[in-house]
Amino acid sequence: MAAQSTLRNPYDPLLALYNHYAAILRSRVTHTSKLTKLLSTITFTLTILGVGYGGNRWYRRRRAEKETGKRLLRRNSGLRGKDGSRTIYVPYQDSTSKVVIHPTKPTTFDAHRRLFLQPPRAARLADGSNLQAPPPQIKPGLNLAFLHQFLSLLNIMIPRWNSKETGLLISHGMFLMLRTYLSLVVARLDGEIVRDLVAGNGKAFLWGIVKWLGVGSFGSYTNAMIKFLQSKVSIAFRTRLTRYIHDLYLNPHLNYYKLSNLDGGIGQGADQFITQDLTLFCASAASLYSSLGKPFVDLCVFNYQLFRSLGPLALSGLLANYFLTATILRRLSPPFGKLKAVEGRREGDFRALHSRLIANAEEVAFYGGDQMERHFLEKGFKELKHWMEGIYSLKIRYNMLEDFVLKYSWSAFGYLITSLPVFLPTWGGLDGAPELIGGVGERQNRERNRMKDFITNKRLMLSLADAGGRMMYSIKDLSELAGYTSRVYMLISTLHRVHADAYYPLPGTRPELYSLSDIQGTIHKGFDGVRLEHVPVVAPSLYPMGGEDLIESLSFIVHSSEHLLITGPNGVGKSAVSRIVAGLWPTYRGLVSRPRSVGVDGIMFLPQRPYLSTGTLRDQVIYPHTEVDMKDSGRRDFELSQVLGEAKLGYLPDREGGWDTRKDWKDVLSGGEKQRMGIARLLYHEPRYAFIDEGTSAVSSDVEGLLYEMAKAKGITLITISTRASLKRYHTYTLTLGLGDNGDEWELQRIGTESEKSSVEKELRELRERLAKVEEWKQRKEEIEDELNKVWVDGGEELPPPPYVDSENDGQVSPTLT
Repeated sequence: MAAQSTLRNPYDPLLALYNHYAAILRSRVTHTSKLTKLLSTITFTLTILGVGYGGNRWYRRRRAEKETGKRLLRRNSGLRGKDGSRTIYVPYQDSTSKVVIHPTKPTTFDAHRRLFLQPPRAARLADGSNLQAPPPQIKPGLNLAFLHQFLSLLNIMIPRWNSKETGLLISHGMFLMLRTYLSLVVARLDGEIVRDLVAGNGKAFLWGIVKWLGVGSFGSYTNAMIKFLQSKVSIAFRTRLTRYIHDLYLNPHLNYYKLSNLDGGIGQGADQFITQDLTLFCASAASLYSSLGKPFVDLCVFNYQLFRSLGPLALSGLLANYFLTATILRRLSPPFGKLKAVEGRREGDFRALHSRLIANAEEVAFYGGDQMERHFLEKGFKELKHWMEGIYSLKIRYNMLEDFVLKYSWSAFGYLITSLPVFLPTWGGLDGAPELIGGVGERQNRERNRMKDFITNKRLMLSLADAGGRMMYSIKDLSELAGYTSRVYMLISTLHRVHADAYYPLPGTRPELYSLSDIQGTIHKGFDGVRLEHVPVVAPSLYPMGGEDLIESLSFIVHSSEHLLITGPNGVGKSAVSRIVAGLWPTYRGLVSRPRSVGVDGIMFLPQRPYLSTGTLRDQVIYPHTEVDMKDSGRRDFELSQVLGEAKLGYLPDREGGWDTRKDWKDVLSGGEKQRMGIARLLYHEPRYAFIDEGTSAVSSDVEGLLYEMAKAKGITLITISTRASLKRYHTYTLTLGLGDNGDEWELQRIGTESEKSSVEKELRELRERLAKVEEWKQRKEEIEDELNKVWVDGGEELPPPPYVDSENDGQVSPTLT
């Protein structure tokens, strides 16, 4: 009892310390002044009120955003910020989610241009700085060019170290490291379970099973998160690249038009590159992080563990095996990068054939050209099929070699390596030295632990073989990634070339006349009117070919209320004038002046083929504006009804079901309705100047006159391209193209002057002279037909007609024989 009383409680010092500080705190609270208590109470009350007020404001703002999202969700619109950003609302669960899209800054394009365009040696500016030209075409493969291309794209995919993509990659890497650690735990646990099973230790065996299930559940979560984060990384990469390409592809510089009509560097178009190739590249790039990073970490960790268990001889054998395997597979591996690049190009060609058929289905149906189109499609698919079969034939031999080397030969080598501690205990590693020493008890446990070590090493060898196999498989994945990288890099480099107008002749060569490297004209924006001074009208060709000269030099000027009619035969360059003024075609020489803005309060172009966008009936009238733009400008639906009434389309809202009706409008509206819809857009926007290229060719003459008078009444200066002489009454000047012997001359006249009347009378006189010769031409035609109907035989005799042809009825088949 005395001994027990002398024992002290081990927690007495902690209890004494607690009592000491509690007494100090009570003394401070007791001696606190009333002012301090009052200030504390006021601060606490203000904190509660502030948190409540802030929470209420946050709730109201969130509720207002949801209401705005519900209102804008089903409309082809978005809120534009002052910095050029767009706010759109997308469905999310039972509500909406706000997404803010920030455009790529122009300075970013300027900074990235050096990564995608290389300066030529002979091209330098006046200040000595290099111009930028297209990069050389390099075959896709595992080389320095692939490394440069991938790192250039990586600057777009991961723009900053604190970006969302960086966080995803770090999270992905943490889970990859966790899976490596779990592999070590599973290997050791596997050996312990087998050891306890052989030793007959049931309690330890069951406890090992419980730990196995716990580790397995956590490992399943880890594997699922790795796949989830890899998908998130792929989507994040694709989002970055897609927005970057869209900002570079769709901008006022008209890159989307010039890419396929002037440059031609990527073939048919950008749809295959942006949709399929970009998706495959991002998926392959996201998987590269796990297919290379994780196996590399596994190799380092597992090799260290096997070095401790099996010794330096095993490590030397493993390293030699890696080197030998990599050498064999590298030497015998087909060029997968080049094959994938060609496969993507052929897939794009086959897809373009289908897209062309869908876009021109009506014309093909009128001509009955289904068999011809089928021939084209079958030919394109046959070429693709033969190429794919060739790739699969190459993969057969490679896959046989790859499976034998990475599965069976590595497994056999693994058994040899794991047997070293048994047959060569002196080479058994850092943990195998005690095999030769110890007493009787240790020797009895040696056989029991030998099974545990073998199972653990075998598990490590299997994991090591899997990691090494994935490293070897990644050679093929890297080759395919090189092919995808080459195509995406080619798209972005071509876009940068078009955006920067970086077309320069090769060093030591002269540029082709009227090629994209021979543009010397000037474009002046901000002029109150349309002016061309000594501008050659040239139909451009794809770079680096020179264009076709249609008119050597064209000069005219159109001021406000001076309406111009451009006329002439087909193929003389009437539509080319509007393309040059709009900036679609380059100004090779001279000066082009036009208003600064394209659209409202500036100049508007109505193309020869009417375009109807996707969206509602309202969107067709206000295009290219959105509903938000219309509301911001103070316009309402009743004004749109007035515009449709002025364009003789006032019946459309009732016929189609209202302004919010969505249909495939290019199939719903007739040809005349499509052209009048273009006039309705013109009347809605009310620009100061308008180019109308055969915009009323499918409209009757009386309605056409009303449309022109309505446009002139709204103060729109019209520049019309048409062959209808009846349109002269609505214009002030006429510009006639295609004159002269070569068709490269032109004449500008004021309508109603004596010279214009004399030219019209001259044209009428020429028509009368031609009409007077109609009878003579008919007689000559009959003589030619009679000569062609005669058949001559040897000897100069005429062959009589067959008996079933009635010569008295002008060669018709005899009715008695029909």
